[in-house]
Parts: sequence; C-alpha cells; structure tokens
Amino acid sequence: MARRCALTGKAPKAGNNKPFSLKRTKRVFRPNLFKVRVFNPLSGRTERVTLSAKAIRTLKKWDREAEALLQEEVAALEAAAAPTA
Repeated sequence: MARRCALTGKAPKAGNNKPFSLKRTKRVFRPNLFKVRVFNPLSGRTERVTLSAKAIRTLKKWDREAEALLQEEVAALEAAAAPTA
C-alpha cells in the first residue's frame, strides 16, 4: 500500500524529534490514512481508495452540500409545478 492519499496527495514527510536536550534525531510524519469504499459517479461503481482523514471529511462535506442543492432544486420544481389559485 502506497502511503499517499488519493485525493489530497498527502505523503510521509521527514523531520526531527527535538527533545529538551536539543539532540535531534530523524523521524517520519505519516499521514492519517484509511482504506475506504467510495462511489465513483463516472464509472457508476464503488471503488476502494486510500484517503486521509481530512479527505474523508471533505468528501462528507461535499456530499452534504450536493444533497442540500438537490433538495433546493426539487423544492423549486415543486413550487413551479404547483397550481396557483
């Protein structure tokens, strides 16, 4: 498994541990990755991808926004189709 987020491109970064004694040692900052199943609207099927926690939250936010837009459109169509007396 490649340690890279498919959406954001987050990957491991190199850095230093720096304790109180200031003796630096090398370390690796790894992204918080998960394997999740995501629906791909282009192919019409569910795919398994590796995403970071931030990317998963972003996808959930996009899903909520799309649902809100869809509900607004449905309400507008229902209002237009309703007979006015």
